[in-house]
Amino acid sequence: MLNSTNLKISGKHLSSRLKQTVIAMLSVVFGTSMYVFMNGFMTGVNETQDEMAFSTLAHIRIYNDVPEDNTNLLTVAYPDAIHNIRNPRVIKYTDGIKNAPEIVEYVETIPEVDAVAPQVNLSVFFQNGAVERNGSLAGIDIERENELFDLSSYVVEGSWENLQQETNSMLLGVGIAEKLSLGVGDYLLVKNSNGITKNFKIAGLFETSITSLDNSKAYVHINAARQLASENSGYASDIQINITNYAEAEIIAGYLDKAIPFEVESWIESNGQLVAGNELRQIIALAVSVTILLVAGFGIYNIMNMTVNEKIREIAILKAVGYEGRDIIEIFLTQSVMIGLLGGLFGMVLGLLLSMTVSIIPFEIPGMDTLPMTYYTKHYALSFFFGLITTAFAGYFPAKKASNIDPVEIIRG
Repeated sequence: MLNSTNLKISGKHLSSRLKQTVIAMLSVVFGTSMYVFMNGFMTGVNETQDEMAFSTLAHIRIYNDVPEDNTNLLTVAYPDAIHNIRNPRVIKYTDGIKNAPEIVEYVETIPEVDAVAPQVNLSVFFQNGAVERNGSLAGIDIERENELFDLSSYVVEGSWENLQQETNSMLLGVGIAEKLSLGVGDYLLVKNSNGITKNFKIAGLFETSITSLDNSKAYVHINAARQLASENSGYASDIQINITNYAEAEIIAGYLDKAIPFEVESWIESNGQLVAGNELRQIIALAVSVTILLVAGFGIYNIMNMTVNEKIREIAILKAVGYEGRDIIEIFLTQSVMIGLLGGLFGMVLGLLLSMTVSIIPFEIPGMDTLPMTYYTKHYALSFFFGLITTAFAGYFPAKKASNIDPVEIIRG
């Protein structure tokens, strides 16, 4: 238990050198507040980037990939013969997923799955009179796709309901609509790679935070896309899946891969740069914050060292009247801990105020109006903990030095 007399002496030391105490406390305040701000900001950036990416990116994707087996069948049938094949041709394989409804039904039985939607994705040409632009057409199940990506929230002109009501209607990106001089209610000719064409009425325009998507993408009813691709009613080129916790995408994808005879790919596998970017920002935030706290710790160490040198005669007298080494350690360690406690508390408040101020600064880019910021309790708790530990270590070594002072030599000197 802390000795009340030792506590009074610690308080007296702190108040007698008030300027040094304030400087030491400010270094902790600055370090703690920067830890709160940096981690809150970097976490906000990561979450915003994930949110923007997942506006069009599913957690898990099922698709039928091109077979990689290029085995020469002649070598299998006649292993001892000499073979000479010139200009080999790749045989036609079954593309897409022919039994998509069955797979969708199976995926929906998995508890971790939140939403699943089949898609028919085609590379097409958009044509309005003499103007032609290449792009991509996504045939979607209207209700399922909205559950997956909340597409209706990106409609800026026209109506999402119109897309549901009219089979041959289309939702077009604002960028491609502007390039083709089209608006809601106009008709657009779509042509696939096989030369098959189909007219669609523009039911609405959408705008996301991804410019490349707005400049090249269109959505239509999945049956209309199947007709354009000359495929049956169960066909899908992709099946998109969202799960409750996207961090578990690899685990769920591994489970599905064993049960489904198609390629199953998690967002982590296909977007490694997104994961790497998030981890790199977290490392930078942690490195900067810890560096600031270490600098603060060195400052406190120097101040406590100076205090020990200035109070060396008082320390000698205390030891001469019966104070033991652990009492001296307790006195000086209490001073550093008190600085850490006060600095940590004020630092958390300053970090909160700084974060709130930055979060209202206008920052207008697609998908954002202000700088992203998060307010997680763990960031404040860790900042306070690290600040307290740093000051405790910084105060211990001068306190240990003070406890080893020989009172006889100091008083004689």
